Amino acid sequence: MSGHTLRFTKMHGCGNDYVYFDCFHQEIGDPEALSIRLSDRHKGVGGDGIILVCPSDVADGKMRIFNADGSEAMMCGNGIRCVAKFLYDTGLCRKKHLEIDTLSGVKYCDIIEQDGEAGAVTVDMGQAELEPGKIPVNLPGESVIGRRVSVAGGEYAVTCVSMGNPHCVVFGGDPMELDLEELGPKFENDPLFPDRVNTEFIQVLDSHTLSMRVWERGSGETMACGTGACAAAVAACLNGFCWVGEDITVKLRGGDLVINYTPERVTMTGEAVRVFDGAVEA
Repeated sequence: MSGHTLRFTKMHGCGNDYVYFDCFHQEIGDPEALSIRLSDRHKGVGGDGIILVCPSDVADGKMRIFNADGSEAMMCGNGIRCVAKFLYDTGLCRKKHLEIDTLSGVKYCDIIEQDGEAGAVTVDMGQAELEPGKIPVNLPGESVIGRRVSVAGGEYAVTCVSMGNPHCVVFGGDPMELDLEELGPKFENDPLFPDRVNTEFIQVLDSHTLSMRVWERGSGETMACGTGACAAAVAACLNGFCWVGEDITVKLRGGDLVINYTPERVTMTGEAVRVFDGAVEA
């Protein structure tokens, strides 16, 4: 410990919680190790990782995400909504239409204001990537939609999508009945996915509603996953369960997200919540 104090804000979107650092006014050294230490729910602050809110030369701000295991992520749907709220509420960028730079490119966020603060945020997540080599998934063809494959020690019909990070969507019965601690790591580390994978287990409730549990690479099961909800909605439309261009409510353990998929873009609307502010010795 160097005795250097870092200020942070704990935030969550549908229970997907991270420790956020303002890197406009402070410098974070070794974020990988810091994320491992602070994410511990018994000996740290507790969270699914840490997120750095940084200056950007091409947007209103830049987001860097580090998972609970210290690995850096390309994108986080719940996280980017909280970054938009952080920028707006703190006055770092008091605009209702924000551009945020990520490792997956610049994303566009619209603030839904409530009592002078950002209560919810709609994010334009861009186009869904379906080409196997760009997801990546080691399968041939132009796309992987409802394809039955050997994976995770069994036979599953999978739909593979990238929303800036790789997703494998599996439709079935009630996901709450699954032993995700056993099944999740098998999907995450299967050789089919060279960069590991986030896996969504989905039950279709009706043509506009999905129930979902998610196992995220580097973090394990989380209360919610924004990019995973987007991938689930895309997969539901591609498999004929839901309608393209219509709002789809994805029900997660931590709350609901509303997703709208078209071939041109995917939008996501959901809450962004500040829990508390604090300081930690780095």
